[in-house]
Amino acid sequence: MSAAMVMRLPLSVDLSGFVELLKRLQVPHRVSEEGEEQVLWTADYLVEDVRQLYQRFPEGNADVQLPPLAQPPAPQRPSLAAQAKASKATAAVLLLCVVVAALTGLGDNFATLSWLTFLDFRVQGDYLYFTPLLTSLDAGQWWRLFSPMLVHFGILHLAMNGLWYWELGRRIELRQGTLALLSLTLLFSLVSNVAQFVFGGPSLFGGLSGVLYGLLGHIWLYQWLAPNPVYRMPRGVLVMMLVWLLLCLSGLITLLGFGAIANAAHVGGLLVGCLSGLLGGALARRKLSA
Repeated sequence: MSAAMVMRLPLSVDLSGFVELLKRLQVPHRVSEEGEEQVLWTADYLVEDVRQLYQRFPEGNADVQLPPLAQPPAPQRPSLAAQAKASKATAAVLLLCVVVAALTGLGDNFATLSWLTFLDFRVQGDYLYFTPLLTSLDAGQWWRLFSPMLVHFGILHLAMNGLWYWELGRRIELRQGTLALLSLTLLFSLVSNVAQFVFGGPSLFGGLSGVLYGLLGHIWLYQWLAPNPVYRMPRGVLVMMLVWLLLCLSGLITLLGFGAIANAAHVGGLLVGCLSGLLGGALARRKLSA
């Protein structure tokens, strides 16, 4: 909805009565002066209604009873297909996660899973034996530094991470572009995976959660420095995710039977996300003030 001009009238014309009528009818409007004329403005969808109203009651009418004027058109929410088309990188990452989930049986197919985990492994009896990371890197398996973000263990794990990536990833892609989202996703994946390996030791871990905390930290501080409607999120979202992080760090979530939590990945992702948000937000703020 935008303002549009209804009419131009000489300054000698008294519009006070008509303006009072518009106020009584709760019609959005304003009057400006341009040279020797006064200009009446209203919402673009009300222009014709206001013109006809002026023709009938140019001096206003305190007693007239009129039907309500046109209502603003209801905003049309884009379809899921349209949203995906506008956020191709976000949709592509999520589709890749779904494909990997199918190929790995949500973590149950060890033969396929071993190609995507941070450390290669083999199963012997009830134990997993991990291959040193440098051995895999020397063999050219550099994708292992990033691929754990695509691995999910269970449908709930995939659904929750997917929903949050859809929410946060689209915001970054819409504001900063496809390349920025993909670059940040790979950066946050690398840092969170390495952090989990360094602090958690050889183990099976995966999922987008480290990346999600990176995206959250990035949006949080970027928005703080260079506010924009695309990055505006309810404060409760940030509080909820930070409270969840603290609960995971406390060990309570694991005690309740939700499985092992990759806490180092979460913290590592959040820290590097805050750093990228500070840098990106500072650059964006500098451009705006230039």
